[in-house]
Amino acid sequence: MLEAEEVAAMVRLHELGWGAKRLSKEFGCARNTVRRYLRAGGTVPFRKPERRTVFDGLEDWLRERFFRHGGNADVIRQELESEHGIRICLRSVEKRVQCWRRELKAQKRATVRFETRPGQQLQIDFGEARVWIAEERVRVHLFVATLGYSRRMHIRPSLRELPSVRRRAGGGPARQCPRPGRAP
Repeated sequence: MLEAEEVAAMVRLHELGWGAKRLSKEFGCARNTVRRYLRAGGTVPFRKPERRTVFDGLEDWLRERFFRHGGNADVIRQELESEHGIRICLRSVEKRVQCWRRELKAQKRATVRFETRPGQQLQIDFGEARVWIAEERVRVHLFVATLGYSRRMHIRPSLRELPSVRRRAGGGPARQCPRPGRAP
């Protein structure tokens, strides 16, 4: 691909009477390339060829199945074969549905928020992360407390697991609301 300045010089030299063969030798490219630039009167933008795929016409179906099956590309591949008679490798399906993965992840992380009065609710979570401290990979335990009304967070890292929060805080909430799927 020639630079825009080179193509402009090529067009000017052609206007002065230079032929395609002479221009191709001067610029070090094929005669057909010179002819294409001269025919266009300047630079030619790259045209990506439109390629047909086995997924043509199945966009809505693919998207619906992707979200129905929680992003499982192998199940989609199996349904493509059983419902549409399309046999295709798993990697091709994974590449095709890749554009929806971020949206699926966001949907999974989305939560329904309900309002409470100040001081009524506190959500407590525990977690751990591996971090580098003084060139050594260390497991850090995290205590995260989130106020229900203001959504303010208090995070306390520790190199060892923290003792019971109730015992340390000297009491508990007025009302306990366990998170779905967790034991109270």
